[in-house]
Amino acid sequence: MQERSSVGELANHLRRELDRYSPGGKLPSSRALVERFRVSPVTVSRALAQLTAEGLVVTRPGAGAFRATPRAATAVTGDTSWQEVALSADGAVDVVPRTVDASAVLATLAAPPPGVIEFNGGYLHPSLQPERAMAAALSRAGRRPGAWSRPPMEGLPELREWFARGIGGSVTAADVLVSAGGQTALTTALRALAPPGAPVLVESPTYPGMLAIARAAGLRPVPVPVDADGVRPALLADAFHATGARVFVCQPLFQNPTGAVLAPARRPEVLRIARDAGAFVIEDDFVRRLVHEDAGPLPPPLAADDPDGVVVHVGSLTKATSPSFRVSALAAHGPVLERLRAIQVVDTFFVPRPLQEAALELVGSPAWPRHLRAISAELKTRRDTMTAALRLELPDFSLPHIPSGGYHLWLRLPTGTEEQPLTTAALRAGVALTPGRPYFSAEPPAAHIRLSFAAVAGTGEIVEGVRRLRAACAP
Repeated sequence: MQERSSVGELANHLRRELDRYSPGGKLPSSRALVERFRVSPVTVSRALAQLTAEGLVVTRPGAGAFRATPRAATAVTGDTSWQEVALSADGAVDVVPRTVDASAVLATLAAPPPGVIEFNGGYLHPSLQPERAMAAALSRAGRRPGAWSRPPMEGLPELREWFARGIGGSVTAADVLVSAGGQTALTTALRALAPPGAPVLVESPTYPGMLAIARAAGLRPVPVPVDADGVRPALLADAFHATGARVFVCQPLFQNPTGAVLAPARRPEVLRIARDAGAFVIEDDFVRRLVHEDAGPLPPPLAADDPDGVVVHVGSLTKATSPSFRVSALAAHGPVLERLRAIQVVDTFFVPRPLQEAALELVGSPAWPRHLRAISAELKTRRDTMTAALRLELPDFSLPHIPSGGYHLWLRLPTGTEEQPLTTAALRAGVALTPGRPYFSAEPPAAHIRLSFAAVAGTGEIVEGVRRLRAACAP
């Protein structure tokens, strides 16, 4: 974190001084900048690279860095209003409009303003990410023979085997495709299994990013309610019967946003109901590696109990590593695997080989199990800290389920409290949270918010964030 800050500070200082040099004028040498600002050569190199990317500086190997020639004045902005007609003219033939609302997804990806506590994040805080282990893995991967050549379309055999072992059951490496992150894998699965206009059954509430994928593909999400034990089988059977759907998307482990785990008795029921309907189950196993220290043994993926090819499994390394470590897996039995493969190849060709090689290096290193143990303990501590703070500061907020995995809590707001005004007031008070409405594909039964405890710097920020949230609730 210190190095990142120094790079930004040095880049800002050099940016302010550029007016001292005429276009083409030479900047001080790297050695001079190191001595003047008392930073490392790496910091100087990264700061100059940042200015080069912005078009302000040109570097010439062996000669140094020079002020770039200013760009020509920006051309007058054209009239793009014609696109509204072009993008909407064929809307009448769409069974379901394919306009894309990415606001709920962007809310978890965008960095909050300075000083705002991030209770809306969807990834581990940098202090929890295995940055050194990932850097070492990427460095080793880059030196592997053939690391920069084209990989097999399905992914590296050793990485497919690693994912297959993690799923278990009858899944083998031959059933696995390496994909570029869970979001891409879900997109591929939905495109493969449902034509535009078709209904797709989803948990209610559920991950907004999946709802956005479905709607962008012209699919019609149909909600199936969940409770503390996961999706309700009787309602799932009713939904299949009423809609004729051939796809159900679920998160059986630490469901987003409720944190529920599908109960043992319901697991075979869900598979039986889907099989009787001639339907697929897309299993989004997104946070299996973010289990809390007190969770106990985890149930295996649904795919491990499915020899008949009902389940299309999605698993990912991203949540347990970094948002930029986008390596995931699709696993399936039968002819559907070839359709998944074809769509993935057409869309993305393949996952870059250096990233696959780095994934192999990472999960095969001694640092990997140490990292998983460390975040398991830390996430439990953070969960307990947030739970205690909420009970002390906001006892009227209902917390029906405390999860033993994942990175967030799902709260029901007191009767009469509206989500959007609270979200706005909280941001003014210095804490960013996620309203519950985007998690529902139909009308929600009550107002909710989701609070993440993984994206903040530590337990101190959690306590302060809950205090700010209480202040935002004050009349």
